[in-house]
Amino acid sequence: MGKIIIIGAGAMGTAFGYPCSDNKHEVNIIATHLENKTIDELNKNRFHPGLNLEVTKSIKFFKHESIKDVFKTKPDLIVIGVSSKGIDWIAEELKKVSENGKLPNLLMLTKGLSINGKKYELLVDKLERLLSEKGIKNINLSAVGGPCLASGLANRVHSGVVIANKKLDTAKSLIKMLSTDYYHISASSDINGVEVCAAIKNIFSMVIGAAPGLNKNKPEGNLYLNTSAALVKQSVYEMEVFAEFLKGKKETVKGLAGLGDLYVSAAGGRNSKMGALIGEGIIFSQAKKTKMPNVTVEGAELIHEIGKKVKEDFNDKKLPLMIAMINAILEDKKLHIKWENFN
Repeated sequence: MGKIIIIGAGAMGTAFGYPCSDNKHEVNIIATHLENKTIDELNKNRFHPGLNLEVTKSIKFFKHESIKDVFKTKPDLIVIGVSSKGIDWIAEELKKVSENGKLPNLLMLTKGLSINGKKYELLVDKLERLLSEKGIKNINLSAVGGPCLASGLANRVHSGVVIANKKLDTAKSLIKMLSTDYYHISASSDINGVEVCAAIKNIFSMVIGAAPGLNKNKPEGNLYLNTSAALVKQSVYEMEVFAEFLKGKKETVKGLAGLGDLYVSAAGGRNSKMGALIGEGIIFSQAKKTKMPNVTVEGAELIHEIGKKVKEDFNDKKLPLMIAMINAILEDKKLHIKWENFN
């Protein structure tokens, strides 16, 4: 039995505690400084609002103020389940609990892509850079990718994911530590490809989600599926192009981290819902304000982060779908897809 600390008591951080706990590990979840009210409720009645269930008693919850005490248990693995905006914060917290400039193995649930200077930077690379700047050495950082909704994982439905690490042996050791009869894990050394897919699939989920709206004037029914299929095929091609550009592998896109995750997201998540509204001809700002005012649309947030840089590196002949959605979001105009540029 090992000791696992999960930082972040949100839906995915808590759900990830299930395969950890089911492997008989000691699981302690530490809240961020923004989640103390959630911890009060969980410790009182075990109900998690984000998962809509009563959390198993084998998972223990702690407020952020207890982080140093909890780390005295000497964890074998630290799982990072904060939002992408919390990476700077988590780096500072990990510095505080490090010993002699060292940390146990790290596993990232957080996905994202940002710009550092004039270059793209994956969140795994950003965290490694921040920790290195704080004097942390010999960082062994893995990442989880693939189609796994938090609610499904917490209800122990069959799920397939990928754990990626440049050191394949580390990924394989984590598989032994975390696999269950419902949580099926494969290993990959292509951490760039896995992380790129995890981030940009949100943009393409919006594009695929636009299919019904693009056909709103057609007879009722599922005629839009023809359009969806064409958009899926082109999305996979463009994800391959972008992944290779960031030193990932094309084959990763066709696996769980790419096509698998894209399928789940496009099937009805927040990005897909926004895409449906944009497909109907509603501009992004109006759709966000009137239809999804309090909902985080990851694809749109990513476009605001990297969209300008993508347009500098690619044109709509190379990435017609990605550029079309970037233009729709950044310029706040109707979606215009150049179908003639499809591969």
